[in-house]
Amino acid sequence: MQQDVLGSKWFAFLSFTLLFITVVLFAYTGKYILLAAPVGFLFILLMMLNWKLAYWILLFSIPFSFDLDIVSGSLSTSIPDEPIVWLFLLLFSLIWARRPGILPQWWWRNAIVLVIVLQFVWTAVAVGFSTETLFSVKFLLSKTWMLVSFFILPLFIFRDKKDLRTGFLVLLVPLIATMLIILYRHSKIGFSFAKIQRAIDPLYYNHVDYSTVMSMFFPLLFVAYSLCRGKWLLRNLLILLIIFFAVAIYLTYARAAMIAVLFSLIIYLAIRLRMVKWVMPTIYGLMAALLIFMISNKEYMVYRPNFNETYMHKTFTEHMIATIRGKDMSSMERLYRWVAGVRMSTDRPITGYGPGAFYYNYKPYAVTSFRTYVSRNTEKSTTHNYFLFMLVEQGWPAMLLYAILMMLLFAQAQKIYYRFHDRFYKKCTLGIAMFLAAAFINNFFSELYETHKVGALFYMAIALLVILDKKSRDEEKEHNAISAH
Repeated sequence: MQQDVLGSKWFAFLSFTLLFITVVLFAYTGKYILLAAPVGFLFILLMMLNWKLAYWILLFSIPFSFDLDIVSGSLSTSIPDEPIVWLFLLLFSLIWARRPGILPQWWWRNAIVLVIVLQFVWTAVAVGFSTETLFSVKFLLSKTWMLVSFFILPLFIFRDKKDLRTGFLVLLVPLIATMLIILYRHSKIGFSFAKIQRAIDPLYYNHVDYSTVMSMFFPLLFVAYSLCRGKWLLRNLLILLIIFFAVAIYLTYARAAMIAVLFSLIIYLAIRLRMVKWVMPTIYGLMAALLIFMISNKEYMVYRPNFNETYMHKTFTEHMIATIRGKDMSSMERLYRWVAGVRMSTDRPITGYGPGAFYYNYKPYAVTSFRTYVSRNTEKSTTHNYFLFMLVEQGWPAMLLYAILMMLLFAQAQKIYYRFHDRFYKKCTLGIAMFLAAAFINNFFSELYETHKVGALFYMAIALLVILDKKSRDEEKEHNAISAH
């Protein structure tokens, strides 16, 4: 069949036509981006012949992908991963239209799948009530291709242990490459805290995006090390990688990433001690108590910054000292937006203002006393807290669904871990739980699930947890059947 396709007249005609048009347009415009057209054509052909290999290429491209502004300020994409994701959305749509039952019943019955479906449905509802329809529709489209490519398609990719190893490697290798590039650039400016963004552009949006990806991946190195018993060379290589990642995470100067690594260890211990079901309720309880304390009698006003003394610091040490003293600009700017977000939620508690609408609505709700030097928010960033992000833009149902999802993920991970007898899958389950724990902490101070790198990894990790749940149930049935005989 492959030879028929490659040898057909229409394939040759399309190939030469595309090449001719590309050369003419490039000669006329001088735009190098046009040269990507033949590459795109070859990739589409690869999807037709071996779509699993095409998917590995997609995963390999994620760490290298960077944002490209198409229409300044209103339309952008990340290349090459986002165009590939569009193609996979189209491919899956065609396959699903032809075979509506392609998604198995056991997948639909998983509680995690149910919550994510409800999240998606509620996002669509929130779009219908949005104050910024265009931005909300773009958000929904982005969420659609994110879920299809990284939550649904892994079901058909990750079939066995070999696939899990392959997925690990095709993400690890390019991630290490980007880290080496960034560390080299960073070294050229003396590992400067104030200038780190110069080393990161354009590979990552900012140091938070970069540090989040590394802190999520970091626990998987320990899992890989534990699975390499008797392989001296691999173990020593992984020890070097663990040290390399630890240094690289520190040099991002991202406090959330450092806390995320510690929290992933807490989740590891909680699962091993069968206590993980208490972790998230405890965190939620503490969050609720703190929120009630801050709101009652406007206690939060005690923590308002001094505008003239709150600024960005030149070194990480100064940055940490200022954070403790409440004089760090990034921390105070978070409070500025958190206060605005809580006040906004009282006006539109059910549907919110619409996905992507926070920036266009929050300033009238902000308290001037919390204003900092960056409160003009020229980059149009949002709440810097995923719970408030959901609450403000999609209302209480969205925020509660997210809270339930995170609780459910860790609870299921513990059940899966103890259901498995296979050591490889047990370790993988632990690694995924720690991966998701790091994602949770990073997104407590940001909203990175909507970005192409963190979002892709987050939803793929959830998809793997659903797949492992099925495998663990099958193994348990087989084990029980053998025991019965």
